[in-house]
Amino acid sequence: MNIVIVKDYEEMSARAAEHVAEFIRGRSPVTIGLPTGNTPTGMYRRLVEEHRAGKLDFSGVTTFNLDEYRGLAPDHPASFARYIKTNFLDHINIPPGRAHWPSGTGDEAEACREYEAALAAAGGLDLVILGIGVNGHIAFNEPGTSFASRTHVVPLTEETRRIAADGKNFARPEDVPEAGITMGVATIMSAKRVLLLASGPSKARALAAAVAGPVTEDVPASVLQRHDDVTIIADEAAAAGLPA
Repeated sequence: MNIVIVKDYEEMSARAAEHVAEFIRGRSPVTIGLPTGNTPTGMYRRLVEEHRAGKLDFSGVTTFNLDEYRGLAPDHPASFARYIKTNFLDHINIPPGRAHWPSGTGDEAEACREYEAALAAAGGLDLVILGIGVNGHIAFNEPGTSFASRTHVVPLTEETRRIAADGKNFARPEDVPEAGITMGVATIMSAKRVLLLASGPSKARALAAAVAGPVTEDVPASVLQRHDDVTIIADEAAAAGLPA
């Protein structure tokens, strides 16, 4: 496990973008799992800048979003599909049909099967990019999720829904969908390389538990201790609880 500690969010975003850009330049085709939310937004901004400057070609890239809220269509303002299009995909040259996200509507079991099948057809994930929740979740895999899980529907904890109600997309926790569809832990662990990003003091306890605590389903991110190729980029605030 390679841990890179940087000063702040901006430096974390820059280093993450450098890591991803280098990975893409080194191989084609390439399949990448993408996170959403506040943590990766700066990274996406820098990757778009690299593309606009003619320094980064995404024509050989296939993407899969990590998760989605149940009940939200891709064009819903709060959907993760909408987020990734607005912040990233609409500004780069990924070919049509090469960007994927879980279906938040329709038959749940079928949506999970279809997503796993699409991942398999793409040859699996070469790189998966993750954030970490304050409770140690990765994607929407909440504490207690089986390490053997594949793409599945999961109830969201009250804490996750409370944090999501930040006034941007949801005004109140009760406005946040009660469940999400997510790549499972085993799906994530099957990626050839993992990049985890962490920023801010609210992530310090979870990151310390994931890196230095026991490997347990109570802290989903702790499973990354068992992966052979993990890089963590964390700012000083998020890394405050890590062993010296």
